[in-house]
Amino acid sequence: IKEGEFVSIMGSSGSGKSTLLNIVGLLDIHDQGNYFLNGQLIKNMNEKKAAILRNKFLGFVFQSFNLISYKTALENVALPLYYKGLKRKERLKIALDYLEKVGLKEWANHLPNELSGGQKQRVAIARALVTKPKVVLADEPTGALDSGTTDSVMDLLKDINNEGMTVFVITHEQEVAEQTKRIVQLKDGVIINDFLTKEIKKA
Repeated sequence: IKEGEFVSIMGSSGSGKSTLLNIVGLLDIHDQGNYFLNGQLIKNMNEKKAAILRNKFLGFVFQSFNLISYKTALENVALPLYYKGLKRKERLKIALDYLEKVGLKEWANHLPNELSGGQKQRVAIARALVTKPKVVLADEPTGALDSGTTDSVMDLLKDINNEGMTVFVITHEQEVAEQTKRIVQLKDGVIINDFLTKEIKKA
């Protein structure tokens, strides 16, 4: 996957989608082949090193949002900046900018249970973007959403990609995959199909 691509990984349950995402996300170790991230060979890496690389290059978006329930939308988005050592005032200022980017500035002080599914996912996307990662890894980002909300989340991912970020979406939904620029289909851990979508032909 080259820098700036917008790719979806498809396949039925057990095809290896999540394993692939976990390897790319440095959450799991591959047992064969080579994995290069930003030109660097990933090999024999301890958790501390993996955490540093994750912080530097990767942003994660999950189906279940993974927001901290007792923290406001603003605090959730600011959290990755805490691990980068930024001062509280600076963290909150940057986090507010990203909430504005996803259209939720006025919801900054609301807790996750006061937000709709689509709003939670947009908070999660803002949190993934706040560290300015090179790659956004989205694991079934629309799995818990209705079709209208799904489209607005996919539009947001398209915008991110248009700004030059690499976006990697794991999905089993054809309509979601068709909104990306390239589809890779897996079966039993093997790539059985890899093609550009009509989205790119329209561009």
